[in-house]
Amino acid sequence: MANAHYAKGKEKLLSSAVNYMTDTIKVALVKNNYAQDLANDEFFGPHLSAHVIGTPQTLTGKSITNGVFDAADVTFLTVAAGDTLEGVVIYKDTGVAGTSPLLHYIDTITGFPLATNGGDITVQWDNGAYRIFSL
Repeated sequence: MANAHYAKGKEKLLSSAVNYMTDTIKVALVKNNYAQDLANDEFFGPHLSAHVIGTPQTLTGKSITNGVFDAADVTFLTVAAGDTLEGVVIYKDTGVAGTSPLLHYIDTITGFPLATNGGDITVQWDNGAYRIFSL
């Protein structure tokens, strides 16, 4: 799979239900057994959360320039050993998993897939023209 937007996340973006600059936007590490359903998955519910490892992190240093979204690199502390990570999911955190919309799936991260070893994991966003994503 390549980087992609969740269909329902695109709807929320285009209907102004998501504001990347003011909303709490989080990123979650996902295991290699996560079967994305980009057309139908909508919320950070049981289908996704069962495949998340570590504690989702809030994106900071967010910026939008010429349709390109970027944020500071993010570090997940002391991620349990024994899993293989395939990518990350970016979502809007409403405080309730069942209403927190999924926005983007990204697996073209340097070093991924990645075997966890109990240490910290830093996700370094692309520094090219498209950063985290571009519309």
